[in-house]
Amino acid sequence: MLRKIYSTLSIHTPMKRIKLIVPLLLFSILLRAQELNAKVTVSANQVSNNVNKNTFRTLQTSLFNFLNNRKWTADQYGVNEKIDCNFFLNLESTDELNVYKATLSIQSARPVFNTSYFSPIINFKDDKIIFKYQEFQQLEFNENRVSGSDPLTSNLSAVFAYYAYMIIGFDGASFAQHGGDDAFLKAQNIINNAPDGNNISGWKAFDGVRNRYWLTENMTNSRNDIIHEIYYNYYRLGLDNMYQDEKATRSKFLEVLNQLDAFNKENPGTMINQFFFQGKTTEMIQVLSKAAPQDKATAREILSRVDISNASRYKDELK
Repeated sequence: MLRKIYSTLSIHTPMKRIKLIVPLLLFSILLRAQELNAKVTVSANQVSNNVNKNTFRTLQTSLFNFLNNRKWTADQYGVNEKIDCNFFLNLESTDELNVYKATLSIQSARPVFNTSYFSPIINFKDDKIIFKYQEFQQLEFNENRVSGSDPLTSNLSAVFAYYAYMIIGFDGASFAQHGGDDAFLKAQNIINNAPDGNNISGWKAFDGVRNRYWLTENMTNSRNDIIHEIYYNYYRLGLDNMYQDEKATRSKFLEVLNQLDAFNKENPGTMINQFFFQGKTTEMIQVLSKAAPQDKATAREILSRVDISNASRYKDELK
């Protein structure tokens, strides 16, 4: 797995350091870890004061353990290979006992080769979550029976399991073309067998144009193979080579923008196009700000078209 080699050795590593690292590599083979280094925050400021606030501290701990202590894939990850990610669950009360509506913000990042910088991969807010939870309730997830015996109860673990797989999938896609396919298929399995009813939403095509269904569809539909190439080009062939050749990296960024522009023209309004840009505006500007004037003008024009919500920033900062 590329993340393994990549997170351990630099091409500039001196030979005597390699001699010291080799035993550590052998030791790391024995020391395996789960895939995620997840931080979880549960906010209950909008929940009625009639509910014991300890319930939400317990929920936060349970979700932390659910994400970090479970082995999500068959791949072997070392401790230093875990994927950094954040989950922020913001709750509000409903009229039903122990049932909550929520929004969930998900962020993940991956290291850029030969630097201390982490580049954002996911920066997304899911605002269509409802679930049932009682303090000390065990969070259970069975990929063969995603809906469980009570859909509202199962929906919480299904949502978090879904995003665990999507985080792993996008991380893999950034290191190798189609490197996240297995995880995306796991997420698709959750989509296909998701809890249903009781105002549960986000799992179906008709629930909206920006939801869990469409995100997974965009990454598993063979018509969208170019998206996998875009992620690989942007991260592995682009950012990872920044330390070595900034000019070549900017050329790769322009190639990615042209690919995204073409994809967006053929598939207007596709969720993955907007999803790709969330959290990347500042990064894009920093990389392209030193481009040649004609390249900067091209980038500004494309970015203003494919990332409309940040068009003013591109026009102001890529002059």
